[in-house]
Amino acid sequence: MTEAFIFDAARTPRGKGRADGALNEVTSVALSARLLDAVAARNGLRGHAVEDVIWGNVTQVGEQGGCLARSAVLLSDLDQSIPGLSINRFCASGMEAVNLAANQIRGGAGPAYIAGGVEMMSRVPMGSDGAAIAVDPNLAMKAYFVPQGISADLIATEFGFTREEADALAVESQRRAAAAWAEGRFAKSIVPVIDQSGLTILDRDEYPRPDTTAETLAALKPAFKDMGEAMPGFDKIALMKYPHLERINHIHHAGNSSGIVDGAAAVLVGSAEFGRAHGLKPRARIRATAKIGTDPTIMLTGPVPVTEKILRESGMAISDIDLFEVNEAFAAVVLRFQQAFGVDPARVNVNGGAIAMGHPLGATGAILIGTLLDELERSDKAVGLATLCIASGMGAATIIERV
Repeated sequence: MTEAFIFDAARTPRGKGRADGALNEVTSVALSARLLDAVAARNGLRGHAVEDVIWGNVTQVGEQGGCLARSAVLLSDLDQSIPGLSINRFCASGMEAVNLAANQIRGGAGPAYIAGGVEMMSRVPMGSDGAAIAVDPNLAMKAYFVPQGISADLIATEFGFTREEADALAVESQRRAAAAWAEGRFAKSIVPVIDQSGLTILDRDEYPRPDTTAETLAALKPAFKDMGEAMPGFDKIALMKYPHLERINHIHHAGNSSGIVDGAAAVLVGSAEFGRAHGLKPRARIRATAKIGTDPTIMLTGPVPVTEKILRESGMAISDIDLFEVNEAFAAVVLRFQQAFGVDPARVNVNGGAIAMGHPLGATGAILIGTLLDELERSDKAVGLATLCIASGMGAATIIERV
């Protein structure tokens, strides 16, 4: 079987996902095309150098609808003979794009792919596509559907995490992100967003709040308490699925949950032969990939069973992993991962995460892989695992190993 290697990883800075955010003027297709051009230029790619562009985005409606991947190829300077595939595995879409590319290469379906994703949350609001699990009463009732914030609070209640623990994780995420930016740890991967006049729109993540403290977070009102207790009674729905709990302890708020942002990320994945043909040195091999379905009510626990699955299938143990990237969708997601595996928090999200820098849904999975690779190189470590929780109850994971 042909091995799949990572040759490059790039991302845009993340802009605040609102009308006054720096990237609000940029469309999803334009941001994607600019990043594709950057990857091609960084690696000297010409003609039909890659088999396909696999691009994740979650809210596939309006300007993010159609086959955004193909639209991005056509707007970019890539050869028009390169097709494009848009995929949606909710928050893991960017990771799934990379994993799919790797597995296509392993199966002999082409020598290389550009894979990643985009989400312009300031322009295409989350939920505006009307997902069936939220709007179809038959499905919602069968799945005991609750919004993700309720699921995050359910995790905290089920596994005993306090508001203070969640806030402490959030403060540390902000501290680590600020330190990473100050030390230039993202410099290798960041592609500044430039307008048509050549002026820089954004060259660093816009969302971080480095002055965040435990005291400022303690003053914030729980974001999902009213939603849970008001009609239609999402807390009651969750408790129907988890009747051993007396109530839902609402600990999450804007400060310990992931930020709504705009952004894109791309990973160049190819075979060893592709690298030799283009004079490119592989940075890491994609050692294993995995995905799994989980309970759709508690919804966000997927990183634990999918990590168990990927370790089992690859014949590895948690002790074989040097660094972890666990998407900070909500603080309780990371706390649960650390609790389940007993991993040292110092090895998890070393440079901060989505609580500090934001979660551009379709791009985040590819961002995690790129961030993990950069940190493995910086800290001279060998093996890393990236994983995300996913809406509707799923999990995805990727293990990479430096070469």
